Amino acid sequence: MESGCWLVSLPAVDGKQYVYRVDAPEDALPADLFWDAWHCHDESALPRAWDLFDAAVIRRVG
Repeated sequence: MESGCWLVSLPAVDGKQYVYRVDAPEDALPADLFWDAWHCHDESALPRAWDLFDAAVIRRVG
């Protein structure tokens, strides 16, 4: 199973988009990528991200 890099963009309550890099296999499930990014965001001091899967933008970059 080959590893890859994903970018996951999460909209937040302050109107900004926060983008997180997630290292995961190329066959990773979108929901797993979303939750990895969301939990990373949730632990930071940034305004709260929406926990809506349909609002996230997920893209493989490497």
